[in-house]
Amino acid sequence: MVKLIYSAITSLDGYVADEDDNFDWAAPDEEVHRFVNEVERPVGTYLYGRRMYEVMVAWETAHTLPDQRPFTQDFAKIWQAADKIVYSTTLETVASTRTRIERAFEPDAIRELKERAARDISVGGPELAAQAFEAGLVDELHLFLTPIVVGGGKQSLPDGIRLNLELLGERRFGNGVVHLHYRTLYGS
Repeated sequence: MVKLIYSAITSLDGYVADEDDNFDWAAPDEEVHRFVNEVERPVGTYLYGRRMYEVMVAWETAHTLPDQRPFTQDFAKIWQAADKIVYSTTLETVASTRTRIERAFEPDAIRELKERAARDISVGGPELAAQAFEAGLVDELHLFLTPIVVGGGKQSLPDGIRLNLELLGERRFGNGVVHLHYRTLYGS
């Protein structure tokens, strides 16, 4: 069964970016990056808001940069091979292949996509993920807790959503990052 997955690299206090919209502290080292690649490998479609897309589109040409390490080249290939849907009312064009713009996030369209998709779907960015959580669409979460407290900023999980979770897996990395993998239990 195709799953809708939300993944986030977050501070220990639950932020994907600090109050200055900085997230350089979240850059994964090689060990974490290789694990992220395996988490992302089954994804066939990425759902993004405009801002997240503008960050991630760098992977479209990352393979052309000099001295790319094999694990970053691998992620670039994973990202390039997937379809991308960008939800934006302001974005006019996209800078990547296999990408289309939608003006509004429609939960019924995502339910239909889940029914007909052959591979998992990933929702990227906390604002778009909040809409998916509100609609009861998110099946699994992958949270990468980074050993830093930033004190405020952009939350990784939305306010106002109560959701029971079942722990499916956990992993500790040498740099102090902890990965938590959960299944959502809507209605529990």
